[in-house]
Formats: sequence, C-alpha cells, structure tokens
Amino acid sequence: MNTIGSTIKNYREHLKMTKEELAQKIRVGVQTIENYESGEQIPSTQTLLKLSTVLDIPASELLLDQLDQHI
Repeated sequence: MNTIGSTIKNYREHLKMTKEELAQKIRVGVQTIENYESGEQIPSTQTLLKLSTVLDIPASELLLDQLDQHI
C-alpha cells in the first residue's frame, strides 16, 4: 500500500526536486516535508492541494492514499 508520504517523495524525486525546493514552493519548513514523507505528519487538505499543484498530480491521488490508510 502506498502512503501519502511515499507518494509525495516519489513524485518529488521524479521531478528531481529537493525537500528544500518543495518546502519553499508550498511555504512550509523542510522538517514538515520530512515529517510528511516519513508518515509522522499528514498534510492538511489545503496543503494537499498545494502539493498536487506543485508535484503536478491529481489531488485525488493523494486523498485516496489518505482514505486508504483509514479504512
């Protein structure tokens, strides 16, 4: 099962984007990105929308990962 964090990390790496670059683009700290990718923290809905825009993926893909974790 794919988690939100692994999806974020996979797409970020696919775009050859650093954690710092992603953090700057969605206006959060690098530690926050690390927490998302490690699964320690789940992004808010608003942040998920920002991530989907920056990573150029459908927000539904991230949201479905979040729903799968709660089922």
